Amino acid sequence: MEEQVAICFTHVKKTYKLYKSAKKRFLGLIFGERIPYKKYKALDDVSFTINKGEAVGLVGRNGAGKSTLLKLITGVTFAEEGEITVNGQVAALLELESGFDPQMSGRENIYLKGYILGLTPEAIEAVEDDVVEFADIGDFIDQPVGKYSSGMRARLGFAINVEIRPEILVIDEALAVGDAAFSEKCRNKVRSLIDSGVTVLFVSHAKDQMMEFCDRALFMDKGKILADGPAEEIARQYDAFVEQEKKREREERERRKREGTPERKRRKASF
Repeated sequence: MEEQVAICFTHVKKTYKLYKSAKKRFLGLIFGERIPYKKYKALDDVSFTINKGEAVGLVGRNGAGKSTLLKLITGVTFAEEGEITVNGQVAALLELESGFDPQMSGRENIYLKGYILGLTPEAIEAVEDDVVEFADIGDFIDQPVGKYSSGMRARLGFAINVEIRPEILVIDEALAVGDAAFSEKCRNKVRSLIDSGVTVLFVSHAKDQMMEFCDRALFMDKGKILADGPAEEIARQYDAFVEQEKKREREERERRKREGTPERKRRKASF
């Protein structure tokens, strides 16, 4: 059973310390608990399992905990409680333009990012031509990345992550890359990876796109998994939840307006 599991979270918790300023944050590193801060529960007792070959969507409002969950999967940060299992090489389509050395050429950055992802020189060489062909940026591939437009960097970043043949692909709002033709090329590539058995975790506010790729979805809010089920059903639940929250927020604003609660009092920090 365990060999079928790609990603498994078991009672995972992650809390951040929020300081009033960058200076307070720095002092907190030195003086610890003596510097006041607020605790923010980014993930609160999260448990779920994604089996190999599944394509699973992840929906939730800003601040729901999606980014923290992705950082834990990719090893950018670590949980303070619980157990996380990730079986397989992970490629993440997150910030496609980041991580490049601007002084190095696009081709040299293919090797740089390949090394960061743990590939051998031989493995990188085997996919180099595929990356160059997919990125389709012409002679710029041998020019310093610092001369690239943001779109060209995104194209190269996407190409590297999909052509290294990952076992787990994490996608965070990264399919709108370049023009319409290239964006469709990216979507077709993701479909082919799913068809080949790659495990996909797809994070998007575009529910139609999520349902296009995923049969199952997770719905998060305030650091918790509120629902786990068929993508279409989760999308309906999420829509209803968002509308309910918007209504609640409108009613709260109207109540405060009637009571004349000063904005500065409402926003005053409690630490």
